[in-house]
Amino acid sequence: MAFVIQPFRTGQEEQVLNLILPIQQMEFGVPITAGDQPDLSRIPEVYQAGRGGFWVGLEGDRVLGTLGLIDFGQTPGGGGALRKMFLHRDARGSGLAQALLDTLLAHARNQGLPGLWLGTLPHMRAAHRFYERNGFRPVGPEALPPEFPRMVVDTVFYALELSRDAAR
Repeated sequence: MAFVIQPFRTGQEEQVLNLILPIQQMEFGVPITAGDQPDLSRIPEVYQAGRGGFWVGLEGDRVLGTLGLIDFGQTPGGGGALRKMFLHRDARGSGLAQALLDTLLAHARNQGLPGLWLGTLPHMRAAHRFYERNGFRPVGPEALPPEFPRMVVDTVFYALELSRDAAR
């Protein structure tokens, strides 16, 4: 499978939503709607602001994967929140997830973010293994920075300390 990683562009909203929503609802059984995720209709304002970003993995013009980074502040505890990492079933195991994460990590380091945090669900074991392989460590909710934009459904959390010279 040949894919390319690009920053999200206006006009891709519908494809992004059509990728993410069925995975959330049908694969993972999360009772969530498009209305519960206003960030997906405001990707440039929510994700591509400050030091954040939102990337899509494309095969031709077809969105096969997504990954977002929310910049949540310049305070000492500030950093980036990794969000919306989703891959179409056909793209899993293709290297797309790693390419998306590598793109985000390079961007975050280049932007000087001190660390990344993310929340996920307990039954998403493959995602846990993926994050751990990439240096994220499990943390309790009490270790989250106060500004971290926590999702109500998330109960498992990970953190990754970044430094400009600490490329993997």
